[in-house]
Amino acid sequence: MIPFNKPYVTGKEISYIKEVIASEKIASNGKFMAKCEHFFMERYGFKLALLTTSCTTALEMAALLIDIKPGDEIIVPSYTYVSTSNVFEKLGGKVVFIDANVEFPNIDPEKIEGLITDNTKAIVPMHYAGVSCDMKRIMEIAVRHQLYVIEDAAMSIDNTYESNYIGSLGHFAAFSFHETKNISCGEGGLLVVNDPKFIERAEILRDKGTNRKLFLKGAVDKYEWVDIGGSFAPNEITAAYLFSQLEKLDFIQKKRLEIWKTYTSEFENIKSSIVEIPKIPAHSKSNGHGFFIVCNSKEIRDSLIAFMAKKDIQITFHYQALHQSKYYLEHNQAISLPNAEHFSNGLVRFPLYTDLQIQNVKQICGELREFLRKFSM
Repeated sequence: MIPFNKPYVTGKEISYIKEVIASEKIASNGKFMAKCEHFFMERYGFKLALLTTSCTTALEMAALLIDIKPGDEIIVPSYTYVSTSNVFEKLGGKVVFIDANVEFPNIDPEKIEGLITDNTKAIVPMHYAGVSCDMKRIMEIAVRHQLYVIEDAAMSIDNTYESNYIGSLGHFAAFSFHETKNISCGEGGLLVVNDPKFIERAEILRDKGTNRKLFLKGAVDKYEWVDIGGSFAPNEITAAYLFSQLEKLDFIQKKRLEIWKTYTSEFENIKSSIVEIPKIPAHSKSNGHGFFIVCNSKEIRDSLIAFMAKKDIQITFHYQALHQSKYYLEHNQAISLPNAEHFSNGLVRFPLYTDLQIQNVKQICGELREFLRKFSM
């Protein structure tokens, strides 16, 4: 079986975890958490980087920081994971779904202004497969309408929009270190804060609403509850595992991009009217997170998944458009977002992980050619 995903192990994870255990300091805010956060700020120029327990909790912190209240509207892609929407729904916000581009699953910035009302508070672009949305256009709109931008950068580590790193352009960004991501610690995330006015409060929120960090610095004389907050920080064991991965980031990225480029090269020789490779926009590139194609119908997609399973190759569809979900339809009128629906029905993701062998990629593509020949007969 060629699995869809296989977490990469660097070899340093266990030794770093043993170091944490020996230190007898296994809660949050330790040595490895500081090392990880310093890595992100130094490498990418983020003003503040805070490790979290997941990308979901990073998004939740961003929602709290901009003070989402009942009735506030947030423009969110329909073609995304449920967390992108859920964190705002929990606070009483009204999620307003936006359609994807025709050529790529990222949001269509030309549709944003038609959705803005007096109640709109934020835009949440999700960079699908690590490929950047058109951040220049999105930020222009946000500035003109005085809106916050929260980048859902779950898949986007080490990639850029033009010459700027993804995650550095919005007011906030949220990254994921789930086991399916380029860099993993099983479950984990990162909140990036780029607007200096939110930095102090972000640290308070992550410290359960206390001024603990200011107290430890000697800036206040009491350690007390000063704001809302939550248990958003990971423990040191998780941070130690993550740091072992960050040390190998360049190697991991090199390997994943080699695999992605092999897929791309193989697909250049595949001519078909029933599947296509979405075109990456000129302002971005791949970061080796994932390779996918789009079938022109759900029936073809499902047939392809079943065909590959018989060949011991695990491929999978991805997001089901949130505007078509049971939860949304129970609370809202049905809407039509044709591009999101197209990707929801047709997109198929192929195995891509650091240890995947090039010959396996060629084998997978060979099986796809066989499917296309048989299906078109």
